[in-house]
Amino acid sequence: MASESKDSPSNNPGLHATPDEATKGYFLQQTMFRIKDPKVSLEFYSKVLGMSLLKRLDFPEMKFSLYFMGYEDTASAPSDPVERTAWTFSQKSTLELTHNWGTESDPNFTGYHNGNSEPRGFGHIGVTVDDVYKACERFESLGVEFVKKPLDGKMKGIAFIKDPDGYWIEIFDTKIIKDAAGSAS
Repeated sequence: MASESKDSPSNNPGLHATPDEATKGYFLQQTMFRIKDPKVSLEFYSKVLGMSLLKRLDFPEMKFSLYFMGYEDTASAPSDPVERTAWTFSQKSTLELTHNWGTESDPNFTGYHNGNSEPRGFGHIGVTVDDVYKACERFESLGVEFVKKPLDGKMKGIAFIKDPDGYWIEIFDTKIIKDAAGSAS
């Protein structure tokens, strides 16, 4: 008899075999990063990673703005502001950049915890690229800070870069991940 997959519920205590019917239609819509300076972060996510601004929401009474970034074609987004907001929140896997006004010019503001310094918590987001080596050559030419380059360490073909606020972003391509998966147990 063949053994069950490591991904099966019997090998993962607490994992439900079938999601509750009430959760049908749920999906991961966003991950939020607090940012110091929207000008710097928007340039990074649009120029370096090729994301588009899906929607900007300003909250003057609370003095913050939200920038929703993603890989969707904004040409298909509605022009009506309310409809565009609804459209944005219907997209999968967006990045919400939250800017609390004034941090960009506050000399005493030292930044946000990136989750990778002590105490560790949040780790990183991941971005799939066509070719990790070519992408990293481009990132290097743009002056992007690396945590790990694709040829560093034991896990070849995977890179980690930092955004302007120090958040880590894993960079990989599906061909290399497929090859690496063969060596995982």
